Amino acid sequence: MIQKSKRKWRKKYVLPEYLKESLLILQPPEELSVSEWAGKHRVLDLKTSAMPGPWRNDKTPYLKEIMDELVNYETEEIVFCKCTQVGGSEAMLNMLGYVIQQDPSPTMVVYPTDKLGESISENRIKPMIKSSPSLKRLFREFQSQKLELQFEGMYLTIAGSNSPSSLASKAIKYLFLDEVDKYPGASRKEADPISLARERTKTFANRKIYMTSTPTFRTGAIWKALEAADVEKHYFVPCPHCGEMIELKFKQIKWPEGGEGITAADRADQAVYVCQECNSVITDQQKDKILRLGEWRIVRENNSARKKIGFWISTLYSPFVRFSNIALEFLNSYEDSEKLQNFTNSWLAEPWEDTKLKMEEEMVMKRRTELPEFIVPDWARLLTAGVDVQETCLYWTIRAWGNYITSQNIAHGQALSWSEIERIMNLSYEKQGGGSLVVSLCLIDSGFDTDSTYDFCVNNLDWALPVKGSSHAMDNHFKVSKINKLDSKAFGMNLVIVDGGKYKDMIAARMHKENGDGAWMVYSTCDLEYAKQVTAEHKIHVKVGARIEQKWQEKYSHAANHYLDCEVYAFAAADIMGVRSMHLEVVAQTKVEEPKKAIEESWIPASDNWV
Repeated sequence: MIQKSKRKWRKKYVLPEYLKESLLILQPPEELSVSEWAGKHRVLDLKTSAMPGPWRNDKTPYLKEIMDELVNYETEEIVFCKCTQVGGSEAMLNMLGYVIQQDPSPTMVVYPTDKLGESISENRIKPMIKSSPSLKRLFREFQSQKLELQFEGMYLTIAGSNSPSSLASKAIKYLFLDEVDKYPGASRKEADPISLARERTKTFANRKIYMTSTPTFRTGAIWKALEAADVEKHYFVPCPHCGEMIELKFKQIKWPEGGEGITAADRADQAVYVCQECNSVITDQQKDKILRLGEWRIVRENNSARKKIGFWISTLYSPFVRFSNIALEFLNSYEDSEKLQNFTNSWLAEPWEDTKLKMEEEMVMKRRTELPEFIVPDWARLLTAGVDVQETCLYWTIRAWGNYITSQNIAHGQALSWSEIERIMNLSYEKQGGGSLVVSLCLIDSGFDTDSTYDFCVNNLDWALPVKGSSHAMDNHFKVSKINKLDSKAFGMNLVIVDGGKYKDMIAARMHKENGDGAWMVYSTCDLEYAKQVTAEHKIHVKVGARIEQKWQEKYSHAANHYLDCEVYAFAAADIMGVRSMHLEVVAQTKVEEPKKAIEESWIPASDNWV
């Protein structure tokens, strides 16, 4: 009876609300991963989601591992290079919610602008907090401001990348960087926004950085971060027919050829995905199932540290987009470069490149002629050369020029001394059908060892001039200046300034021409090392401040491009020698005219014995 009465007494006792709140605060956080937290506590509201209600991990299963990487103690940075329409923004909000409830710590979210940050704060972050009871309980709304939200045990700062002051002076453990390719570049006064934001995390040994964006160009922040990741992962799904794990690729989406009366929409409606392993058709109806059975696999691994994990995914994996939608978008875009760039970036999650001025080493090898090294083609009327000065050697090239800027490399190599360069440039090179030519002008790089270059050019002024690349785009391809170094023997000598980008444009364009008039060619046994160096750069879009410019840059860090510089100097030397107008020159044909007869002589018969 005593036990029974005690049991009744316990049922009747009700804890006051203030004690309930105190006990909840003292209660340790649940042991949950980010995806488990989202499945239990995240609620999508009607205002911001097309699928309101509790969060479902099975709808976008590829997001689970990305979210859970946040709680991997070995991982310091997560890079998510994505397309649109795959739920990337919602994944980041799930991470934020997890931090607020499970690991309250100073946190910052950086958006491209302050205004966008304010809008997302009001329309995405606050609705997420208020729709989740567990987060709402921790939110201190009346103590919060538009760009700084206060919670129990932490604050959340929302900053714009266009405001350097908002990125400074706060210690941050969790840093979220959204749409980083839309951030402005570094200015003269401040470092770039990503670097400024990273500085805020230095005091936390267990910091976490999450960076996400749709890519723009190969030099954009998200693509560079993905390439620099210790591990890069892609999502693989099982083919429902052969069971092989495959990565979904755009080239495997097939649709019928066009014909009279068949519109792009008609063709796209019949688009299907064809498995690259068994050639079976995968339909949209099968996509949800294979996504749930998919897994992230490592496609590239730089080292064993694994502190920086990169994830990449395209629209082909989106459960909200049909294969026919992707096909139609491409068919409506491929003839318009701006639309095609948007399709490449936002749908395929790939960087945009200007392929019109792209050079590849295989292209150089296709430009080989039948002439051996050191032999000048019959059509050549001029030889020029270029020398790139390096610490250990001097790279050189000699190019023959003819009408319509037709050219061929007849020799190139590395010299170990200035005397060797002098010997090479003073040789007489035999022509294919007889005769010979000598180098008319050689431009020598003066950027590395300026004094030695100047002295050498003074001693060989009849065929050598120093050259320097311009630090900015010029109106003309080259200009001739004067050396104003008073203590140099070369004082007052001509110095050629070249716009290397313009000459690289011309080399790339002519490299695309088939061998013949106007082509850029090489001799028959041209080596692969030369081909690699001549094509070591590509022209890409680069963000300069708030502007986007096209610039030639090395394809990878520390790429050797010495022969490319030599060819630029040889081209500039030919320009100085008038190669562009060479075909306009008319060779005077000497005509022997008979002396005119006097009028009075015209009646005399033309005979020597007329007397």
